[in-house]
Amino acid sequence: MTNVDPFGMEQSVRGVSLMPKAGQVSDIANIALFLASEDSGLIDGVAIAADAGWSAY
Repeated sequence: MTNVDPFGMEQSVRGVSLMPKAGQVSDIANIALFLASEDSGLIDGVAIAADAGWSAY
């Protein structure tokens, strides 16, 4: 997008949260710990998306 007025863009998305929260390093670390644990014994050959639900849309 070129020639976008920053103020206008800010006003147009004010109050709109496209992502409920920003991802943290600990989120990825928790996934890695889960995959390394015995609790993930039945998970095989799957891609786990750590995208705060974006892939659901």
